Amino acid sequence: MKAIILAAGYATRLYPLTKNKPKPLLEVGGRPIVEHIMDKLGDLDVVDEVFVVTNNKFFTYFLEWKSGFESETKITIVNDKTMSNEDRLGSLGDIRYVVETMKVDDDIIVVAGDNLFEFSLKPMAELFASKQRSVVALYDVKDRELARHYGIVSVCENNIITNFEEKPIEPKSTLSSTGIYIYPKQVVEHLIAFTEQNDADKAGNFLEWLHKQEEIHCCIADEKWFDIGTIEQLEKARKEFKGVTR
Repeated sequence: MKAIILAAGYATRLYPLTKNKPKPLLEVGGRPIVEHIMDKLGDLDVVDEVFVVTNNKFFTYFLEWKSGFESETKITIVNDKTMSNEDRLGSLGDIRYVVETMKVDDDIIVVAGDNLFEFSLKPMAELFASKQRSVVALYDVKDRELARHYGIVSVCENNIITNFEEKPIEPKSTLSSTGIYIYPKQVVEHLIAFTEQNDADKAGNFLEWLHKQEEIHCCIADEKWFDIGTIEQLEKARKEFKGVTR
């Protein structure tokens, strides 16, 4: 399995912190966000390479980070060649870019690079191995007002997606997609085809389409998840996140 960390955004909502520094390299708990993600991916024996996809503006920043970060898993920094927020490829576009340019022919696990989470990815990997179907990690935000800001998922009793809606005005549940997905390689082919005809900006766009075509299984996390979209969310994570220190 290959891992893709999505780190090609420009994080304009976090200016001035991210004007000259990519969001995944902001520190929480004394370490860059991306290193906390690498810790979680490092627990998965099935992952043999991690692609960190970034943009032309921040490419050298990630090369410098990689040179000082020790990892038993191979890390490849991929430059999607975009220069600004206006010409970005989007989450799905970047997945496609990595798959096509790196000639990926495996199952993939995708993690948004602004994700901080305390839960293990092992249950996801085990569920995927068992079902051989797409798996998404969910987190219960426990508040319908808060749920309006996320991609919200409804599930049946077997934790299979029955509905997905991006930033709903009237949320049907409080289960948020965390931006962590495992896709079998045949679904990756569907994803690439999807980007040719549809908006490639948000990963949730594909999830909304896919669950109507086939079963998507869910892991609902008990431990905390932080979506670092604003300075307030970053400060909250810095106060509450319990990562592994080195």
